[in-house]
Amino acid sequence: MEDRELRTLNHLMFMEYYTGGNAGLFMKMKRLVYSYQSPFQRIDVFEHPEFGMVLVLDGITMFTEADEFMYHEMLVHVPLFTHPDPRRVLIIGGGDGGSLREVLKHPSIEEAILCEVDPYVIDAAKLYLKEMSVELDNPKASIINENGADFVRRNEDYFDVIIVDSTDPTAGEGGHLFTKEFYANCYKALRKDGVFCAETEDPFYDKGWVAIAYNRISSVFPISKMYTSFMTTYPSGMWTYTIGSKEADPREDFDEERVLDFGAPLRYYNTEIHRASFALPTFLKELTGQF
Repeated sequence: MEDRELRTLNHLMFMEYYTGGNAGLFMKMKRLVYSYQSPFQRIDVFEHPEFGMVLVLDGITMFTEADEFMYHEMLVHVPLFTHPDPRRVLIIGGGDGGSLREVLKHPSIEEAILCEVDPYVIDAAKLYLKEMSVELDNPKASIINENGADFVRRNEDYFDVIIVDSTDPTAGEGGHLFTKEFYANCYKALRKDGVFCAETEDPFYDKGWVAIAYNRISSVFPISKMYTSFMTTYPSGMWTYTIGSKEADPREDFDEERVLDFGAPLRYYNTEIHRASFALPTFLKELTGQF
């Protein structure tokens, strides 16, 4: 019996389905380390033989330890190096701690608020996602367990940068963070030179949401630009982000010297990647109406 159970465990597979089950991703589980149904979503953490720990929310891969740096560095450093002097940053979502880790690499940061609706994601990260959660107890960081759309509505003219590290719009609480009302409230919560940035899904399997998010953000912010990065375990391998700004153009106004003098380690983001990420393929320009 013991040998048979061991053989079964060696063949456990995680399956994530796209387009209603017509495509997807599979990963072998070395071991399942955490599984819990919170009031908001299903939280699973498992270990992959090569990718390390994997966080899954409601059956959707959030990241693997092997590739999370690609996503988090591009989500955080593009807006933070666009803003001339980021001091107060709000992260909506991101309970795993990855975006907070990247934000606090910037020495100018005085206050970073992490607004994560589900405290159980934070608990799981502290227990099992050590590389992600290293800054969750940093004295510069405050953690608020609340729906981000509700929280940002109560703030005005306070933040330098707002970063939306959300789940998919079709999962859990993520849909609240893709509305025009939410983006308008983020605009109000930013100071006069504020910068907003959100993950806006993949342009192949979720092209409808990509177009919706970009068009809603661009209807609120006077300067709106989409950019992309490579992301190995996300649907299609290509991911989009949309930056909205009150004043700064992320292609022209980002501080290249600050990047070159940056003391903290970066594995994906650099000045060349920053500029190149805004070069969009024709199909994505057509999808978002940027011609």
